[in-house]
Amino acid sequence: MKSFGRAIHAEFTKVTTTRLWWMLALIMVLYVALVAGGLTAILGTVGAGARGPVLSDADRAPLIYSFGSSIGYVFPVLLGALVTTSEFRHKTLTPTFLATPKRGRILVAKLVALTVFGGLFGVLAMIASVGAGSGLMAAFGQDAQLGSSAIWALAGRAILAMALWCAVGVGLGVLVPSQVAAIVIVLAFTQFVEPILRFASGLTDWSAQVGKFLPGSASDALVGASFYSLSAPSLVALDWWQGAGVLLAYAVVAAVLGYFTSWRRDVT
Repeated sequence: MKSFGRAIHAEFTKVTTTRLWWMLALIMVLYVALVAGGLTAILGTVGAGARGPVLSDADRAPLIYSFGSSIGYVFPVLLGALVTTSEFRHKTLTPTFLATPKRGRILVAKLVALTVFGGLFGVLAMIASVGAGSGLMAAFGQDAQLGSSAIWALAGRAILAMALWCAVGVGLGVLVPSQVAAIVIVLAFTQFVEPILRFASGLTDWSAQVGKFLPGSASDALVGASFYSLSAPSLVALDWWQGAGVLLAYAVVAAVLGYFTSWRRDVT
């Protein structure tokens, strides 16, 4: 048990001794705040009399606050993937495996440590979306719903989603040790492939039943709100706990496959 604790501590140290985590966190906060604040301003204008759908306060607030996870999730995925692939790239796994020969223990420790960092990213993303969104809602005379228990439950689920996304990134990094390939896969899938698949899955009943198991769909189901609902309000969604289970399954399956395909190989 002590050796496992030391392994987790070592994984935390590996992350905190580099600039990667806080640089990604800073970019994420700025990005989420800009998008959440921008959409709040647009919806405020719509509510003031412009053409377009008018959302109630109860519908507007969750939509704005969910930007922390619905667009910010790519950053914890990148963190998990980059931290893991950098170990292959710089051969830092060699001394780690020499110190702790049980490689499975190291992988679990890395998953635990990065999941915690993903949760931290979730907290920062929610501060950005809630801060920017609620401030502008107040400026437009709208109810930011900060006294609603449902909003804080959404925030908690969003933090959990971001933590699980970071674990997914670790699994991907183990499965695809090439750092360049992992970055390309993350960006291509999250920014292009999955949005197209999610849109296409809503066109028929049978594809909607499949599309709800996409990682982004599962994440939005876990959080309970997403801007995707504006463009495709009829999409089929899982329950929040099912969404959490699907995301966790993606992380575990990727990590297990990576363990048997690359983690056990000679890294020297």
